[in-house]
Amino acid sequence: MAFAIIKTGGKQYRVSAGDQIDVEKLDAPVGTTVSLDEVLFYGNDSDMRIGDPNINGASVKATVVDQFRADKVTNFKYKRRKGYHRTKGHRRALTRVRIESISA
Repeated sequence: MAFAIIKTGGKQYRVSAGDQIDVEKLDAPVGTTVSLDEVLFYGNDSDMRIGDPNINGASVKATVVDQFRADKVTNFKYKRRKGYHRTKGHRRALTRVRIESISA
């Protein structure tokens, strides 16, 4: 079974055809097909290719399934005996994609 290691949104993901992954927000409406061209590694039963840093001509086709925001993450700072505490939080914008095909 073929798999690839791709880079998107500053993170790396190991993907195969049929996988669903959550990546940093992509500017694409739901239902469209996107091409992820930063393929760092490709491997299958008999072949293995390593990029330098990317593999030329390799791409991963994915369909956008959903645009959503992750659960809230709370950041709490505290200094003991100083009366100082601070609470901040944020929610990441994510895109759920389904990997359709890998071409190397």
